Amino acid sequence: MSEKPGIQALNDPARLHSRYNPQGEAARYIDSLNLTDNIKVFILIEPGLGYVIPLLREKFKESKIIVLHAENIQGPFEQGLPVLNSEDANEIQKFLETQIPETGAKNIRIIEWRPSMNFYKEAYVNILSQVVNFIKRIEAGKRTTAVFGKRWVQNFFKNLELVNKTLLYKETEIPVIITGSGPSLEKALPVIKKAQDSCLIIAASSSVTALSSFGIKTDIIITTDGGTWALKHMYSCYRNDNAPLAVNLCAALPSQFNDTPFLIINDGSFWQSIVLHELSLPSVIIPQKGTVTAAALELALQLTKGNIYLAGMDLSAKDIRTHVKPYSFDALLFAHANRFLPYYSESFTRSFLIHHGGSMEIYAQWFKKELSSWPKRIFSITESNVFERADLLKENSASRSRNSRVKNKSDFFKTAQAKEKSAFFYKRETAVKAADALLNALKNPEYADNIKQELASLLFEDGSNVQSAELEEKIREIAFKKAIHE
Repeated sequence: MSEKPGIQALNDPARLHSRYNPQGEAARYIDSLNLTDNIKVFILIEPGLGYVIPLLREKFKESKIIVLHAENIQGPFEQGLPVLNSEDANEIQKFLETQIPETGAKNIRIIEWRPSMNFYKEAYVNILSQVVNFIKRIEAGKRTTAVFGKRWVQNFFKNLELVNKTLLYKETEIPVIITGSGPSLEKALPVIKKAQDSCLIIAASSSVTALSSFGIKTDIIITTDGGTWALKHMYSCYRNDNAPLAVNLCAALPSQFNDTPFLIINDGSFWQSIVLHELSLPSVIIPQKGTVTAAALELALQLTKGNIYLAGMDLSAKDIRTHVKPYSFDALLFAHANRFLPYYSESFTRSFLIHHGGSMEIYAQWFKKELSSWPKRIFSITESNVFERADLLKENSASRSRNSRVKNKSDFFKTAQAKEKSAFFYKRETAVKAADALLNALKNPEYADNIKQELASLLFEDGSNVQSAELEEKIREIAFKKAIHE
């Protein structure tokens, strides 16, 4: 910008505030907003010198206040507050993710200081739009948490019983192919089949049926979905491939996978980390992003220094085709079809709901912004509205000529026994040990607040006023009752 309105505002507050009574102006503005008492987080969009901050601190003593500036300004009232001075979209998203974790994102309110818009114009609007996009994404995650929170925790304790083998890895330089279940996967299948001997294939569970039907063997299947419908994909995975699993233990898993090696995905939460540490289960930390696509990309970036190629990650809905063929849910749709509800009508309705639900657009926008912070080695095998396209076979021909040897998974994966056969973790013992670790951590002031915040939002409809005794009782109910009855 040619002009520095923020710096000028420090010398001349009238640029952004009342020349005669800026405190009174701020008080009238805050009163006009009719703010409710249940607001937990305030995000201030370029508040100038921040005269609204002491008013919010006084009226909302327990609320968090976050400040976003368009340039490097340090207001007189910002001491002790998280402040970001940046217009960069990626910096804003990372900052908000750090300050407002998904488990604590309740009752967020944006406070704009509109006089700043006259000075900062596009920069102001850009910051505001970034915050709005973040809140949309976090709200989508909250809706999912509200429905599935308790189930995720139940899945976690249940799946601990299945972990008899763990998968250890070391970073390599082998190219990685990640497959999703979008319609474009069909065009990529011949390319993937030709490259499968020289590339590591990470498959979203929903894509395994299509890969197997084309004779492609996956190296590792990734799943993070806690919904019961996800079991349909996992049954298909077990029948068709039975490859090792990269899995968040909150996901829905059938009992058939009790002899499958697990590469455990830890979302970085305190409660998961404490349990996995107590049970000496190795894991890879990948924060929740709301989509398995993001988790698969983060995993690939940790597994390899080589290029990463995507297929079937359309992040859009076209016509009535929503998924690759064949697909695990096909049988369900055909089974419910009749002359009053033809298969194509049901497909149209499904496509309409996905298209107008808005989640694909939200994640597509998130990926476009995230790409700027990722290495320049992520490409799409087919046409994509998000990722740059690359010719997988052509770009890998040089590396294949240098190393004609067929890939050997033992070069980068190693299976370890998680439980000694002679001292098997009986179902009751596993659940009790995991629950005891959480209950003991709740008594430790260093961890208690974080664990309480994380689990209360998952286990209670309104997790804002949950007492420690209530949380302890719920943990015992899920872990101990389950251990006794199964």
